[in-house]
Formats: sequence, structure tokens, C-alpha cells
Amino acid sequence: MGHGHAHGPATPGAGHRRRLVVVLALTLAVMAAEIVGGLLSGSLSLLADAGHMATDAAGIALALGAVTLAQRPARGRRTFGWQRAEILAAVANGLLLLGVAAYVLVEAVQRFGRPPEIGSGLMLAIAVVGLAVNLASLAVLHRGRGSSLNLKGAYLEVLADALGSVAVIAAALVIQLTGWTPADIVASVVIGFLVLPRAWHLLREALDVLLEAAPRGVDLADVRAHILGVDDVLDVHDLHAWTITSGVPVLSAHVVVTDEALADGHGGRVLDALCACLGEHFDLEHCTFQLEARAHAGHESPVHD
Repeated sequence: MGHGHAHGPATPGAGHRRRLVVVLALTLAVMAAEIVGGLLSGSLSLLADAGHMATDAAGIALALGAVTLAQRPARGRRTFGWQRAEILAAVANGLLLLGVAAYVLVEAVQRFGRPPEIGSGLMLAIAVVGLAVNLASLAVLHRGRGSSLNLKGAYLEVLADALGSVAVIAAALVIQLTGWTPADIVASVVIGFLVLPRAWHLLREALDVLLEAAPRGVDLADVRAHILGVDDVLDVHDLHAWTITSGVPVLSAHVVVTDEALADGHGGRVLDALCACLGEHFDLEHCTFQLEARAHAGHESPVHD
């Protein structure tokens, strides 16, 4: 039998800590302004956006904590270190987003039929400032959003905030021009429905990682075919692929090889070929293989396809 592996890079999210710190500071500043502005103007949509900002701040703080934990070295029982902390933070972010969306929608329904007086001028000014800061935060997060699920969650939250600010600006303009105050309630509902699909998308991706589903873009049937195409490989079983954290996919398999490969010491060559093949075609840089002779199958229980 043989054992081979290739190690990928450290947790990609670790390189984005500075971006998260900058966005957290901007988010807290806008949140405070929107809370004050919402209370003074009576705008539910402004308070709804402030509530969304509050969950963003909490989510980004969680992301920062997860990045810090993920940098700790693997030791003891935690053989992969704290890299999964990033995924747990992403789940928490998704749940927070769902909670905010539910609150905003319920509050909006309760206000129908009794819309309060709205200070549209203050509402508009705060929303414009909020939009400008959101756009700056998006620019900070844009580059790293594709390499970290945690950073992607923060990016989606800020994007929803920016769209929410646009809705508040539109509502403020409608109130100023027509005096129709229910526009504030409509904007609140829009914000709630902007949040829901993004929260679900983030939760679904994070749960796929926790359930150890095969990484997106990795077709196990295709992986199996590539393994079987390596010289001296006869069969493959117990093939598993999953994700530790964003950008860290891993794979393990039991590979049956010819007796000649094992007897002549060619196992190392087979391992090198397997790792090179999967790293090149599937971006699976952390692979573990157990090389077996055909006769070994009878000693394994159970054997999975």
C-alpha cells in the first residue's frame, strides 16, 4: 500500500483581514447615522437599513474572528486547525440576515394603514451618505470575494445594503415630491426581499461545506475516469471529495494498482502521477491515496464505490 498527498495553500480568507476591518469600521459609522436619522425622521426603511447594517457589522466581526481562528496551527485533535470556523461564521451570517428580513417584513405589514409622518429631507441625506459608504465597502471587498466564502458573505451583505440605500433614496424622493408616506413602507418591504435570497444562497453554500458535499465544479465521475486513466491503475473505490473551508478542497481514495507497480517500487511514480493529474485538471491540491493490490479488497469492510 502507499500514501500520497499534495498540500494546498493556507486558508485564503486570512489574507483579507485588513479589508474586513476597513468595511467593519465603515459599516458601524453608517449604522449609527441611520439609527439616529431613522429615529429623528420616523422612517422605517432607514431603521430597517440600520438593522441590516447592524447584522452586517456582527457578521463581519464574526468573519474577522473566524479568520483569526483559521490562522491557528493544526494541533492535537484539530488536525485541520480552525479552518472550519470560517464556514460556521458564514452560517451565522446567513441566519442573522434571515432574522433581519423577517423583522423588517413583519414591521412593514404592521405599519400598513397607519403610516407615520416622515422627515424625508433627513431620510434622503442619510440614505445618500449610506449609499456612498456602501459603494466604498464594495470596492474594498470586490477583489477577494471569489476566494473566500466568508468574504463573499460580507460582500453580499454590503451589496444588499447598497440596494437598500437605493430603495430608501427612492422612497424619500417620492415622499418629498408627492407626500405619499407609504413609499417608506414599500421601500422597507423591498429591502426585506432583497435580503432573503442572498441569505439563503449563503446558507446553502455553507451547509454544503458542513455536509461535506463534493466541491462545486468537481464531478466525481470525471475524477474517477482520470484516476483510472493513470498507468498501472486498475480500479478506484472509497472516492471522497469535500471542502475544509473556502479554497481548500480535499480528496481521498483507495486506488487498486497492478502487483508489478507495488513489487517493483513503482508506487511512488503512480502517486506522483495521480496527484499531478488531479491538481492540474480539478484544482485538488490536497489529495490522499491509499494504493492497494487486487488481493487487498477482501480485507476491507465495507468497500464503497
